Amino acid sequence: MKFSQKAIVALISVVAMFASSLSATAATPRQTREEYIERYKAIAVAHMERYGIPASITMAQGILESDSGNSRLSKESNNHFGIKCKKTWKGERVFHDDDAKGECFRAYPSVEASYLDHAEFLDSSPRYDSLFAYPATDYRSWARGLKAAGYATAPDYAERLVKIIENYRLYLLDQEDGAKIYTSRKSAEANTESWFAGQSTATGEELVNPDAFRVTINSHRGYNIYRTNHTCYVVAKEGDTYSSLGAAFHISERMLRKFNDASRLGNLAKGDIVYIERKKAQWEGNAMWHTVRRNETLHTLAQSYGIRERSLAKLNRLGGGEFKHGQTIKLR
Repeated sequence: MKFSQKAIVALISVVAMFASSLSATAATPRQTREEYIERYKAIAVAHMERYGIPASITMAQGILESDSGNSRLSKESNNHFGIKCKKTWKGERVFHDDDAKGECFRAYPSVEASYLDHAEFLDSSPRYDSLFAYPATDYRSWARGLKAAGYATAPDYAERLVKIIENYRLYLLDQEDGAKIYTSRKSAEANTESWFAGQSTATGEELVNPDAFRVTINSHRGYNIYRTNHTCYVVAKEGDTYSSLGAAFHISERMLRKFNDASRLGNLAKGDIVYIERKKAQWEGNAMWHTVRRNETLHTLAQSYGIRERSLAKLNRLGGGEFKHGQTIKLR
């Protein structure tokens, strides 16, 4: 069979393009898990501080769902968490075979956008609300909770997340200054157990005044920024609203109300504590108890200590927000 010169040239062009594609693929090595962690751990830690999602969980899900950034879905659409379109998704989309053929997945302009959507997806979905009762250091409960809430269909999903976290010591990222601790993990590995033991020195009998733990750290637009329980807050001035403070600190009113366990119709008064990031699930100081003073409620105590109201209620098995004077409340 003879081919025309034009057909031969076309065939050579196709072969050359195919060879070039293979060469490019071969020249791009797979990203390792260690490289993936180094590249994105700062984002995971930042989202933990803002949303309360353990950085270890975010990293483990990213590794597992995106194959450390090597999967086709993550490379072609920057989707690192396997989040499907759902009815509310208004952004770009791609179609990919998963549990069924040709399922709709979200596509992002950058990996950072995928990480942000993952945090907001967990934070805004009611079925994941129960996870936020767990502290950021309890990665095992978070892993089990994600599986129970239906994040993934794999029966061993929780176990796989925990294995990644423990094999790569990602739990170090969940600690105060976790990114620095993780970076120096090689020299610290021999002392990991003693380091963790040193974090729990509470006697169980000591009472605490949260005022002694408040620290002024900065100022912004005429507001002093304080910190208690590693969480930043400001003190409301006359006429302040959640809307006006949200605008001043570039936080939506809805998110600011959520940070402060405030109802949709709740108002601010002069002197109220207003947290500008998510409160912790428990008191992270050494003391474990608080003796209730007159007129204290679940809400005022949660605000005073920088603890989520729901977490404090669950810890003490409280149905309502009323306390008795002299009652002992567990903080952690």
